[in-house]
Amino acid sequence: MAQGLTSAKGQDFKELSLMSSEKTEALSASADALAASAGAIGQRLGRVALDESAHALRAAAAVAQARTPAKAAEAQFSYAMGWWCRAAAQAMTLNGELLKAQTEALAPIHKTATANAKRLRKTR
Repeated sequence: MAQGLTSAKGQDFKELSLMSSEKTEALSASADALAASAGAIGQRLGRVALDESAHALRAAAAVAQARTPAKAAEAQFSYAMGWWCRAAAQAMTLNGELLKAQTEALAPIHKTATANAKRLRKTR
C-alpha cells in the first residue's frame, strides 16, 4: 500500500480505498472473534474457580473432621494431589482454547489478505 501511495505511476486510489476498507473490516471481525473467545474462556475459568473453591471446602472439612493426625495429613495430601491433576488439566485446556482463539482471530485477516493478493495478481 505504501508503495502505491509513493509511486507516481502506481497510484490506484480506488484499489487503495478498497484495500483500506477491507483491512478495517477484517480487523473488526478479528477483534469480534477475539472478544467472543475471551468471554467464553473467562466464563469457563470462573466456573473452574468456583469448582476449585468447593474442592477446597470439602478438603478443609475432611482435615478438620479427621480423627488422627495421619488421617488429616491423608486428607490434605489427597486434596493436593487432586489439585495438581486439575491444574495440569486446566492448563492444557486453556492452551487449547488460546490456540483456537488465535486461529479464529487471524482467520478474517488471512482471508482478506489472500483475497487481496489474488485480486491484485489478476489486475497485473
